[in-house]
Amino acid sequence: MGLRRSVAAAAALILVVEAVGIVLLNIFLGMVVDEQQMSMAGLEPRSMSLSAVVAGALFGAYLLLCALVLARTAIRDRAPVGLLRIVLISAAVVHGFLGAASVGLVGWVAFLFMMVVLGLIVWSLLSYGVEETAAEGTEETSPDNSPPSSAGPHPEPSAP
Repeated sequence: MGLRRSVAAAAALILVVEAVGIVLLNIFLGMVVDEQQMSMAGLEPRSMSLSAVVAGALFGAYLLLCALVLARTAIRDRAPVGLLRIVLISAAVVHGFLGAASVGLVGWVAFLFMMVVLGLIVWSLLSYGVEETAAEGTEETSPDNSPPSSAGPHPEPSAP
């Protein structure tokens, strides 16, 4: 298994662990809000608790989608294209922002974790992107390695 496949698989595995951690953290925060009967700006505690769980589930699903894209990339050894590539780019941006915020709020260990995940995602995107672009450039020539003709296709005569 190549290095880029290993990196994509490792990133997928870490994103699955992170997704489970985010969901569990939000469930715990929802339980704390519910048990303490906390309220903010007149919101009901049950609404806030449910919102925390739903937000955690949505963010966890997003991270699982990113993990699925990276796992598919590692298995097929082909770059994600289109919307799937954009999803991975957005995950890299999210981890950059979360890393910057976590250094002040949580500490350097959380920052380091976010930067490792960011690095793995970017590494996966770049390692597949460079080789795929080079492969697309060689597909423009015809099988006998001559450049494609500029005359275009010749129309078939129509039957009477």
